Amino acid sequence: MNREQKQELVSELHQLFGEVSTVVVAHYSGLTVAEMENLRKQMRAAGASFRVTKNRLTRLALDGTKFDSVGDLLTGPTGIAVSADPVAAAKAMVDFAKTNPKLVILGGNMNGSALNSDGVKALATMPSLDELRARLVGMIQTPGTRIATVLSQPAAGLARVLNAYATKGEAA
Repeated sequence: MNREQKQELVSELHQLFGEVSTVVVAHYSGLTVAEMENLRKQMRAAGASFRVTKNRLTRLALDGTKFDSVGDLLTGPTGIAVSADPVAAAKAMVDFAKTNPKLVILGGNMNGSALNSDGVKALATMPSLDELRARLVGMIQTPGTRIATVLSQPAAGLARVLNAYATKGEAA
């Protein structure tokens, strides 16, 4: 990799760090190529991405971003997971690490807040942004549905009583 390619990679990573909200760092030593490809596939499905980069170049790209604290974790064979959704990268990494103990989560950063490995695992247990939106819409719709049900019950009761009298008159 020549100097221009390195500068291009640093600027590309710097731009990427400006667009995401979560960065998770992990050691991947001992994972096979197939396992790494499986990890990347799971990350893409979750709306995140996983990259293996040179630590020194990644530290340069982190300078001046809200993820400066991640630079201390970049030692040894590390990979970084990034996502725009605050929970997606952490959730995908933790799920993969459950089945592959060779992937060791070191820590991360969410919107400028440094996280240790336990913090990343706690973040992974939180519902995603889409799940929270769905819950909120459900909570907003529920009172309206209940009000409509309560208001329709007297009319439905009256209709049942009238129907009962009509069927009683036909039977007699």
